[in-house]
Amino acid sequence: MLEDRLLVRRFNAGDTQALRRIYEKYRAGLWRVGGALLSDPEAVEDVVHDAFVAFASQAGHFELKGSLKGYLAICVANRARNVSRQQRSIDLGRLQQPGLEPDSSQAASDTELCQMVRAALAELAPDQRQAIVLHVLGSLRFREIARQTGESVNTVKSRYRYGIAKLRSRLNGQVER
Repeated sequence: MLEDRLLVRRFNAGDTQALRRIYEKYRAGLWRVGGALLSDPEAVEDVVHDAFVAFASQAGHFELKGSLKGYLAICVANRARNVSRQQRSIDLGRLQQPGLEPDSSQAASDTELCQMVRAALAELAPDQRQAIVLHVLGSLRFREIARQTGESVNTVKSRYRYGIAKLRSRLNGQVER
């Protein structure tokens, strides 16, 4: 958090290396968030890119009011939701960052497991899916999600809880912890 505040201060002062560091630090996590909400890897790449372009346009006057990671994750999630609304067909595709391949010894079982989880996740209401993705893949606390989305913490927790319950019901013992 302290590093983020320093990076934002340097970013606002016009230091392009600070923007590069922010991008490198959060790109993979943001790609996972976008990948869990969209099916097309190119669309995920566009969403993450657009979020950083929008962030970069705020140079000189950006105010960090929470965590930078949370702010960027919400930006990606909001853009992904807009793209998803336009597409109206949600197939979650890959949750991985491009170029990262699973271990070959477990590739078949991992692929099947991921497909089952993705399919179940795709059937959730968008708000529930967003709460789960931001909390699990984005590693954001409920309080941070609530602050960034302008919703109450209880609303975010409820969406997460109901979404997890629906995932458990849909997967019905097919996935072990």
